[in-house]
Amino acid sequence: EALKNAGALDIYAGITHAVLCGPAIERLSQSQIKKLVITDTIFSEAAKNSDKIEVVSVAPLLAEAIKRIHNEQSVSSMFD
Repeated sequence: EALKNAGALDIYAGITHAVLCGPAIERLSQSQIKKLVITDTIFSEAAKNSDKIEVVSVAPLLAEAIKRIHNEQSVSSMFD
């Protein structure tokens, strides 16, 4: 609400490892957040049922890192 009061038109948030427990989904649905982007590092049935949550898979990133380690290539260069 503070961001909206300060003039924000839309509010987006991101969480790498989203622990959505208790009233988290209900609070999100009642919040001013337009979209919450989370990774699939923790399965959340509730996240699948929320219009405000977008789940992004980390599988391609992990697969590439494993491939590079196996081939003795740089993993850090993935983030240049």
